[in-house]
Amino acid sequence: MRSWNAPCDNAGMAKNTKTPLAVGLSEKAREDVAAILASMLADQHVLYIKKRNFHWNLTGGRFHSLHEHFEKLYTELALAIDETAERIRMIGCVAPGSMAEFLKLTTLKELGGELINGEDAISALLADHESCIRNLRGAIGRVELDYGDAGTADFLTELLQKHEMTAWMLRSHLETTIQS
Repeated sequence: MRSWNAPCDNAGMAKNTKTPLAVGLSEKAREDVAAILASMLADQHVLYIKKRNFHWNLTGGRFHSLHEHFEKLYTELALAIDETAERIRMIGCVAPGSMAEFLKLTTLKELGGELINGEDAISALLADHESCIRNLRGAIGRVELDYGDAGTADFLTELLQKHEMTAWMLRSHLETTIQS
């Protein structure tokens, strides 16, 4: 996971406010947790753009059904993106907000616009969701055990479950029926 210097206030105050932030986490813990969340946010943005790319540039016999499916997937991911950025704000830090920042923080590989068939698109999305799942599994324990942030651990667990569901659906698209 790449590092993010999550701006948080030194005196327990949320940035740009005069309201004290007394949530039971040290500034260091909040900054470290925000850095973990920022990496997840970056992966979500790269995955979102990839889903849009595949939605637009899809070719092949399953175009219609996959075109609609990819639209559903990126719409769902947009909600998770917003929730992740808001979680960073809830712990009193600033969320990264530019593509330049996301590309520095992501663990996923960006793809340029080009025509892609359904099988290749599904395989690429499945690999990315599985990468997110692995990253989330590691992050959940660190957030809870190292920083005592049960709220963010619960949030990441819900995010993990969403990625697992999507990975299962994508994997099911690739499986063929075995005839005996």
